[in-house]
Amino acid sequence: MKRHLSLRPALPLAALLALAVAGCSQPAPPADNAPTVTGEPLATRAVMIGTEGPSLPACSSISRVQDGGTDVYWAPGETRAVKAKLAGGANVSLCEATEDDAWFGVVFAAPGTDPDMCGVGKSVPNAREYQGPCRWGWIRGGTVRLGG
Repeated sequence: MKRHLSLRPALPLAALLALAVAGCSQPAPPADNAPTVTGEPLATRAVMIGTEGPSLPACSSISRVQDGGTDVYWAPGETRAVKAKLAGGANVSLCEATEDDAWFGVVFAAPGTDPDMCGVGKSVPNAREYQGPCRWGWIRGGTVRLGG
């Protein structure tokens, strides 16, 4: 009786070996180990409005994005995924800042919509997360001209 050797058990092993070799041939990740414009954010932090108290507007000032525009991120310090891009000269409402002013929490209207509909020019009884209807996010400090 002749014996035939089967190659079936070797196939999964060969596939695993090929995957391991392919993984080694990939380019090295960027220095911060993440792309700057794509992917899911690791952190999200909603912008707070009404932090200055019930007698002042929900967001402190209207400012303009500096020439060249800026990226809007999901949280202060989170630069792995860009939430939106704002053109130079775009209006944003500054609602909060990190302690070192390195990041500003902003609310802004979608292109072609009325910024007054954002509702951050009126006071709110208590500080709370901004829930819309406009867009919100975090921009780097120094990317806006304060006070528009």
